[in-house]
Amino acid sequence: MDASSAIGALGALAQEHRLALFRLLVQAGEDGMPAGAIAAALGVPNSSLSFHLAHLTRAGLIRQERRSRSLIYRANYAAVNNLVGYLMENCCAGAGCTADPLCGPDSDLNRARRKSA
Repeated sequence: MDASSAIGALGALAQEHRLALFRLLVQAGEDGMPAGAIAAALGVPNSSLSFHLAHLTRAGLIRQERRSRSLIYRANYAAVNNLVGYLMENCCAGAGCTADPLCGPDSDLNRARRKSA
């Protein structure tokens, strides 16, 4: 990931409705959610929801899939892992993060980095 992509992803999340939408899709897991269910869960009008979905899709944070007549949206976990990895790649002054169990070699973060690489 480069700085421009990270800025785009962080900018997409820097809005209340988009952040709530993204968190909802993360909670929904791999099954994702149809647009109508997202609108109902968040109480966002369809026109606003379409705008926010498009913004998150352009940033690469969510994916859409057509299933019959419905569009299903899901979080793009690989993109999120790449973003977190980009933000944390030089943590602990590059010392391998052995001092912090949250980002050490056996941490969830580093396992996710290895998995998405």
